[in-house]
Amino acid sequence: MTPTRALHDAGQSLWLDNLTRMMLDDGTLERLIAEHHVSGMTSNPTIFDKAVASGAYDAQIAELEARGLRDEEVFFELAASDLRRACRLFADVHRRTAGFDGFVSLEVSPELAYDTEASIAQAAELHELVGFPNLYIKIPGTPQGLAAIEETVFAGIPVNVTLLFSSEQHMAAADAYHRALERRIAAGLAPDVPSVASLFVSRWDVAVAQTAPPELRGRLGLAIGGRAYVAYRALLGSDRLRRLMNAGARPQRLLWASTGTKDPDASDTLYVDGLAAPCTVNTMPDATLRAYADHGVDPPVLLPRDGGDAEAVIAGFERSGEDVGALASRLQREGAEAFVKSWRSLLQTIQSERSALAGA
Repeated sequence: MTPTRALHDAGQSLWLDNLTRMMLDDGTLERLIAEHHVSGMTSNPTIFDKAVASGAYDAQIAELEARGLRDEEVFFELAASDLRRACRLFADVHRRTAGFDGFVSLEVSPELAYDTEASIAQAAELHELVGFPNLYIKIPGTPQGLAAIEETVFAGIPVNVTLLFSSEQHMAAADAYHRALERRIAAGLAPDVPSVASLFVSRWDVAVAQTAPPELRGRLGLAIGGRAYVAYRALLGSDRLRRLMNAGARPQRLLWASTGTKDPDASDTLYVDGLAAPCTVNTMPDATLRAYADHGVDPPVLLPRDGGDAEAVIAGFERSGEDVGALASRLQREGAEAFVKSWRSLLQTIQSERSALAGA
């Protein structure tokens, strides 16, 4: 049995944090599904930016020119074409798991992270544009995003809550999700609208790399994950969720995001080995997935129900002067800013490709 199969059998979904037309055209994604039990994927502007710059989308960009679309609209048309193909590849997983797995994610414009109404409108537009039931719309879990998440789920659209950095932010996102389901039940609507909540992990260790006590280096991200997992398990056993499930709802799954190791001195499977847990998702870059398939812990050591040494590690950072709560807020803010920067770079690349094609 391979490490990826063992992790899958332990109850965790393995998703790929990458989507490009090249990997669809050359069969890479199909092989990863077949060989490494990949059961879903997420996409992001940074990866797409590089793919557009390579010229892989020039033919479709040329076709779209006649429609007079804005650069943002061109991107969403390009992305929708890829996402439909990916949704078809994961359709069997989606059917086999009765709609619990087999999803592909597309995010609203990062520039809408603090605009509730615009996020709601664009989420609906994008879901209709792609037109597949196994599509998640990614909406940031910012204070303004929480209201957009609630309204989008109430409308029956599956949501991947992104940019979460702490258990508190995660619980706020879960509350918004549950409010939406309760409203659907009150309105006589089915509450089986799926969702995942994406907790970013590796950025914690990057943020404290220069200040962490030597004995705690590379341990904060996993500790934050451990704390979130304890709260998640409590949520799964809560009366509120049990009432929702009795009416036909499903739990919002916790998803580990940003799981590629950034420290060259740390294990390249650090955030996969350390966050193995049933009823969760780990979305990882290609390199991390292949590394885990090659030398991941087999069988996986599951994350303890009590979070292991998570609270002791966090307490160690607090004693060293780190305000973990303030850092979570800062990371969410900086994450939103980084997404906007990547987004604008992507749109600039699309504009450059359009200009080059027009000139040719």
